Amino acid sequence: MNSSDIKIFIVDDDPSVRRSMARLLNATGYHVETLSSAEDYLQTKRSRGPGCLVLDLQMQGLNGLELQKTLTEAGREIPIVFVSGHAHVPESVQAMKGGAVDFLTKPFDQKAFLAAIDRAIAKDHVTRKAQTDQRSVDSRLALLTPREDEVLWQVVKGRLNKQIAFKLEISEKTVKVHRARVMEKMRAGSVADLVRLTEKTNGKNSSSEQ
Repeated sequence: MNSSDIKIFIVDDDPSVRRSMARLLNATGYHVETLSSAEDYLQTKRSRGPGCLVLDLQMQGLNGLELQKTLTEAGREIPIVFVSGHAHVPESVQAMKGGAVDFLTKPFDQKAFLAAIDRAIAKDHVTRKAQTDQRSVDSRLALLTPREDEVLWQVVKGRLNKQIAFKLEISEKTVKVHRARVMEKMRAGSVADLVRLTEKTNGKNSSSEQ
């Protein structure tokens, strides 16, 4: 992935700090958007591409921690690198517990700043891949009939065909047919593959409790 495909938002109420960080990131090849307040950031269109948020701790209006909480509650996932003019241990602990990638104190070393950005981008990549994988599994599960869905969850529990047949009150031959269709629709080459795929559902299926 090219750095120019990555968008980095800088939210800081100090224009000189915004300019300094933007120049550094632009020189590295990143696409940068600067904003002076948390409220301005909340009004921006949600970016569909990869990126991260560089967020000042202390600002007029919503502060950095409040924006972090607001984004979490709204389900707007984006890796955050906090920056602050002072070392605030309680606030930094709260930020990291809230999922922040790093907490830097101004003035910070450029290498440390760029390293934090790299970690944030890497985290965003992992999150986006997990979301893509989840959507893929959900789309496959949606192809299953109710009976195939029941068979699926019996199979991942490790039950044999005859046990599934008894549990669902159908013939063993019928179980084998449904099982084959489940494997095909889920694009699973083995029961181990099936188990791995269903783990991505986080157990959100009523049949899994049967």
